[in-house]
Amino acid sequence: MLRWERGTVVTILPAWSGVVRCEVELEGGERVPALAYPELTGAPSPGEVVLLNTNALRRGLGTGGQAFVVARPDSVAATGESAAQPDPAGHMVKARYTPMQTVLDAIDDPASPHHALLQDAEDLGGMPVVVTDLHSALPAVVAGIRETDPDARIVHVHTDAAALPAAFSRTAAELRERDLVQGVISCGQAFGGEHEAVTVHSALLGARHVLDADVVIAVQGPGTLGSGTPWGFSGLQLVESLHAAHVLGGTVLAALRVSEGDARERHHGLSHHASTTLGRAALAPALLPLLAPTDPQYSAFHASVAEQVDSMIVAPARRRGVEHRRLEVPGDGLRAALERIPVRLSTMGRSLAEDPAAFLHGALAGRAAAQRITRS
Repeated sequence: MLRWERGTVVTILPAWSGVVRCEVELEGGERVPALAYPELTGAPSPGEVVLLNTNALRRGLGTGGQAFVVARPDSVAATGESAAQPDPAGHMVKARYTPMQTVLDAIDDPASPHHALLQDAEDLGGMPVVVTDLHSALPAVVAGIRETDPDARIVHVHTDAAALPAAFSRTAAELRERDLVQGVISCGQAFGGEHEAVTVHSALLGARHVLDADVVIAVQGPGTLGSGTPWGFSGLQLVESLHAAHVLGGTVLAALRVSEGDARERHHGLSHHASTTLGRAALAPALLPLLAPTDPQYSAFHASVAEQVDSMIVAPARRRGVEHRRLEVPGDGLRAALERIPVRLSTMGRSLAEDPAAFLHGALAGRAAAQRITRS
């Protein structure tokens, strides 16, 4: 069920590439923050009447807990703005069969200039692919890659388990603006990256063969969904990326979800999401980066996480014929790299200072991936 409310744009708020944020005064006088995607609705202006979807706002949700602009009826009627938008050359439809479905150009569409290249592309050539389940790990993985190989070409593949609009990620936008990530490909039902792809498979191939990526980070957008049940969480989609990278000949590394600040027992230490995705659901192997015992930062907590990885991921997977392999990765310089990364580090509301292990494990995966880059 959708909750509709109508209001008037009062002011435009600071935002980032791909979105417009505004303050809207509702018909009853209440003022609320709202977000618009110009790709879908065009850009609202002060004084303009807008129709909002306020489901997330009224339910007090965390990520995405704001109103979204669905329509600008007066603007479209008065100016024909929607008719002025250029038509895509291809026929890719995303958010399919919803009222907001949008037609986009995709790298693997027959109308794409890259279609012929991707018709023949079948292999990633060993390219490192980091898979993880929380979008908050993205900047940490980037920090680890950049600290180890400053010249690496990094591409982010935005999968469709959480926020469908890639533009919703302020993190990805800022990483892109600072050239810390060289491209964003949104795949599946996700949309709004610099490039679009039909599947995670074609997104990975596009990253390698179209964008010349040295390394890819594949992760869902912000707003992970969890139910507290063993199998009911959106991060389970990590397995699809893992399998795709494996069958296409990539080197798969998993950035483990680990926390020393989460009060929930199921997420403290090694998260049950990591043990389920990798220990129970994965049908192909991955490299599992952990802090090396010889590192000065190593503690009883890290030893405990290593034991959990062995008992909850490696052993159960091996019983099913899947041979994950632990990697012992030195952490020297990674804390400083995380502190330098020019985007906000936050996971479930916790900062680097409040939950250093969460970000360290992302950086360890980034370092391990950078060490496996090969250039011709």
